[in-house]
Amino acid sequence: MLAQTELWAGVNSGSRNLAGLATMAGMLADAFAILPGKIDLADPARVEAVAADGRLKDIPHGRHLHLTVRPDAPIQILLTGHMDTVFPADHAFQTLRWLDPLTLNGPGVADMKGGLAVMLAALAALETAPNAGHLGYEVIVNSDEEVGSPSSAPLLRQAAVGKCAAFTYEPALPDGTLAGARAGSGNFAIVVTGKSAHAGRNPQDGRNALLAAADLALRLKAGSGIGLSCNPARIEGGSPNNVVPDHAILHVNFRPRTPADEDTARRMLDEEIDRISRDHEVTMHLHGNFGRPPKPMDAKAEALFSLVRQCGQDMGLAIGWRDTGGVCDGNNIAACGVPVVDTMGVRGGNIHSDSEYLIIDSLGERAQLSVLALLRLAQGRFS
Repeated sequence: MLAQTELWAGVNSGSRNLAGLATMAGMLADAFAILPGKIDLADPARVEAVAADGRLKDIPHGRHLHLTVRPDAPIQILLTGHMDTVFPADHAFQTLRWLDPLTLNGPGVADMKGGLAVMLAALAALETAPNAGHLGYEVIVNSDEEVGSPSSAPLLRQAAVGKCAAFTYEPALPDGTLAGARAGSGNFAIVVTGKSAHAGRNPQDGRNALLAAADLALRLKAGSGIGLSCNPARIEGGSPNNVVPDHAILHVNFRPRTPADEDTARRMLDEEIDRISRDHEVTMHLHGNFGRPPKPMDAKAEALFSLVRQCGQDMGLAIGWRDTGGVCDGNNIAACGVPVVDTMGVRGGNIHSDSEYLIIDSLGERAQLSVLALLRLAQGRFS
């Protein structure tokens, strides 16, 4: 597992590095070919985004690894991971180094190339068990998780159909704590069109798109609170100082804790866009969605977490969990009605930074935890 992690982390597979993602997908296909079943590199779904000029443009994505094993088995589960990282091809963080004999620093070592090695080792061990035939599974390793899984969301929804449980191999915290309930996430771009005019001669004839975007950002932020955080992240557009700007784009992120909070955010967006459009005499076009629904800790999720915790106890590990504002593919899977533990990967920390590290002992530890949980699923000890 360590050798695989080092090999895979040596390939830059930033979410927009299509060449690196293609290399990574090929390496993963070769590695996962040790498992029985049908393996495929699935094409990404079409994804559009708002360009700086306000027009929609296609955003290319890499292909996704899709493995199906024993689709006719009586018990069906889903396992997911991602091959992309947050580090683009031109990022300075490209190499591995040992911080101490048990701690490896490198891009993606924890998030989640180490997790992919754990998943593969656990599945390979499962295949040696006498009752492995009772358990069928699908594996999705997507190329776009770090940018919200826009091109793999349909594949994830399709794979979740008929599954009784799911594991995702995001990293656990350094002490082994898992993520429980997760907030949702929605990313939006609001394109504002005003009217240009000379800033000195006739500014009253203009309609300032930049000012309207800023007003909207302040109102959305003021409307957030407990259960619903809002981050106005960027305003694009503007004009020379002597021209009233007629174009701006506000980019904003919402993090709702519950489905009700998501509904509140949607209403607030619609109401404030209507109000600002009227007050500033501009037009606004909303683009985006809540790509990550909130993931509550419901009874089904608690039952699956309890199974994992019992497996940990039987191994001498204390397995706990806590809620987080971070999001991942576990949000999307839970929204399909499938209970999911989405931090079955390695123990590590400082992810999404050049200080990211992997605790080496956790490779074997977490693979053992996974295969024990998989065996108990195969034995029908979860429903």
